[in-house]
Amino acid sequence: MNFHITKATLTGLVAVIVISISACSKTGTTGSPGAFYGGIGDVPTQVGSIDSVIENKFIKTADSATTTFSVDADGGSYALTRKILYSGMDIATYKAAIRTEEFINYFTYDYSNPSDGNNIALNGEVSGCPWNNDHKLIRIGIKGESILKENYPAANFVLLIDVSGSMSSDDKLSLLKKGLITFVNQMRTTDRIAIVTYAGSESLALESTPGTQKIKIVTAISKLGSGGSTNGAGGIKLAYKIARDNFIQGGNNRVILGTDGDFNVGVTGTDELVKLVEDEKAKGIFLTTLGVGLGNYNEAMMEKIANKGDGNYEYLDNEAEMKKLFIDEYSKFVTVAKDVKIQVSFNKDVVEEYRLIGYENRALKNEDFKDDKKDAGEIGAGQTITAIYEIKPKQGINLKGTAPFLIDVRYKKPGSDISIPISMNIYDSDINFDSSSESMRFASSLAALGLYLRNSAYKGSITLPDIKKWASAAKTFDPNGYRSRHVELLQKIK
Repeated sequence: MNFHITKATLTGLVAVIVISISACSKTGTTGSPGAFYGGIGDVPTQVGSIDSVIENKFIKTADSATTTFSVDADGGSYALTRKILYSGMDIATYKAAIRTEEFINYFTYDYSNPSDGNNIALNGEVSGCPWNNDHKLIRIGIKGESILKENYPAANFVLLIDVSGSMSSDDKLSLLKKGLITFVNQMRTTDRIAIVTYAGSESLALESTPGTQKIKIVTAISKLGSGGSTNGAGGIKLAYKIARDNFIQGGNNRVILGTDGDFNVGVTGTDELVKLVEDEKAKGIFLTTLGVGLGNYNEAMMEKIANKGDGNYEYLDNEAEMKKLFIDEYSKFVTVAKDVKIQVSFNKDVVEEYRLIGYENRALKNEDFKDDKKDAGEIGAGQTITAIYEIKPKQGINLKGTAPFLIDVRYKKPGSDISIPISMNIYDSDINFDSSSESMRFASSLAALGLYLRNSAYKGSITLPDIKKWASAAKTFDPNGYRSRHVELLQKIK
């Protein structure tokens, strides 16, 4: 199956692309319908490395009635897929890297804040499955406690910027600089930012500077230029040192890495980098990774080190995406729940089999659930996390009024090493999909899009018009317009 957007809508290409693809034309003019998604630069002819995703299979409850996984707050896969669709490239060559949970969690959902003293709140529902009438869908929703910006902990950020020669194009370093300047302009006086750069060697471009000196910070960002090889490991080590030197007890201490490619000088092994970021995480310094550009991008490593560094991995294709990450969703950087794990136990008497849609590389062993030493995902202030299961009820069983499963969640509050358990039953009200909540319908449309683009064996009767219809009818809650822009994207897929 080949999916693309007509070339008339092509406006610009800035992406983290991670597989081999066929050559395409250069970008078109700005201002066309795809401008929100485009940047500046050429369409790639090849890309770097990925970790292939093998879809979760249906599991019979008679064999195993319990499933455990870590939450995932990344959004990189959605933005990358969006870029591919707008570029006119064949999505079929990329489908192994589509992470459906990142499609779903790219968007925010209208979930209630916690009200019981916990830092997270749970909710969920059961509905019919629109692509298989014999199945049902389960939505699990989590929301992190919302915090007013004036109550955010003081921030100690170190911007780690790749200034190697490959970053010279407008869709890379120039894009990062514009976005970071916007980021700096919304700093509070209590926040601090340092800048570390790396090419053939690492350098401290700006010592840790308070938000009262924004002109100084913006000037340092504006002066950044590119040239040389890529000693990423040396840069990370220096960035962590600067973060430690300026550590704020109880604050938001974080390294933010922006790069277009692999580390080709110094320590390059992923395992060595993982050990480094895990050691620093234990000291209270998180890592967020931002990908820009095309070509030699090691997405597999960037996602992995962000996960192990208790941060998030994002892909930036334009200034609007920078605004989403650094302005609209800045609260993601304020962690309210650490090592969040979900365990679902299905009722063998009423559920024949089940399948978690996505989260393939977030699976945990069931015994990991109560192991507080086992790493898992983080949730930011006001951030929502959604997971969807597809289940097959036992033949002849009516689930109405039953609780076909039990949801258990464990999380740690910032600064604590002891997890807190929360549980929730969801009863089946026997509602059809069209009568389910807007959150269920929009999240399911994104899950369906992932299944469709992957040409999944589990896509059932899903069609492109179905996906468009479900998403278009579920965007009443759209605080920053991202659902509407998603619907615009869907309208252009041929």
